[in-house]
Amino acid sequence: MIKAAITGIGAWAPEDIITNEDIAKLVDTSDEWIMSRVGIKERRVLKGEGRGTSVMGIKAVEELLSKTGTKPEEIEVVIFATTTPDYAFPSTASIVAEGVGIKNAFCFDLQGACSGFIFALETGSNFIRSGSYKKVIVLGGDKMTAITDYEDRTTCALFGDTAGAVLLEPTTEDLGIKDAILHTDGVGIPHLHMKGGGSAYPASKETVEKKMHYVYQEGQAVFKHAVSKMADVSAEIMERNHLTNEDVAWFVPHQANLRIIDAAAKRMGLSSDKVMINIQKYGNSSAGTIPTCLHEWESKLKKGDNIILAAFGAGFTWGSIYLKWGYDPK
Repeated sequence: MIKAAITGIGAWAPEDIITNEDIAKLVDTSDEWIMSRVGIKERRVLKGEGRGTSVMGIKAVEELLSKTGTKPEEIEVVIFATTTPDYAFPSTASIVAEGVGIKNAFCFDLQGACSGFIFALETGSNFIRSGSYKKVIVLGGDKMTAITDYEDRTTCALFGDTAGAVLLEPTTEDLGIKDAILHTDGVGIPHLHMKGGGSAYPASKETVEKKMHYVYQEGQAVFKHAVSKMADVSAEIMERNHLTNEDVAWFVPHQANLRIIDAAAKRMGLSSDKVMINIQKYGNSSAGTIPTCLHEWESKLKKGDNIILAAFGAGFTWGSIYLKWGYDPK
């Protein structure tokens, strides 16, 4: 039986940093307040006119192709999970493909908010499982600073910019994407969304004046759902695959809030040394958080490691993926 294995990873984050001290100059907050509530110390910001999410995606894919010795013409599918595309159209995936010389692939964006990367990973793995495709690139990344209101103290400390990309290839070994549990419940729509810029409320002088082009979030409602849903689905995928806490090498949670991460790890019975956490350095980069974590921990991953990915995002969207890592560190 053909399965889809991750055979390489690349990621990129901008060099420019927004610290908690910088945020405290803009709104009534402090480093202590931010750290105690979400665990974020700093976040990256992509600066420069006309520089969108594709800039980070191109950097991530360039590294991925170089590390795996893959030629651009070999890639057959490119999927980019993002909430902050460069344009309404064309897809940011197509801009990345052009930027790295990929000419023989079909490319599209996927919108799953903060769960986007795991939604895209399951989608990409099914292209491989079909037997029709041999090399699929899955990206997750967002320029969240582009839709953050730095006068809103409830959200401006949360978000940053990163992107990551993985290569999926077929394997008949006991590796790769083993299981996925993915959910959407529209009950969350009123609690987390962007009011303007879509076809319901196209950009206008009025929508700009009303600040409708920024993240709108009702924090308590989102936190309540995120804690329960991400913990539940992470435990469920372990139970469904008969995994104990000793079987799991790594838990890779979406980096939105340290308290949510801790709750999920506790539910899974995992010690902190098995949980990938870099929220303190990058903040919440939406679909970019999980691949950025995997990239940062790549040297510690071993072929066959049992890894659980989990995320929660707007929609509400949430889910978990169980995979066996596809290669040893170079």
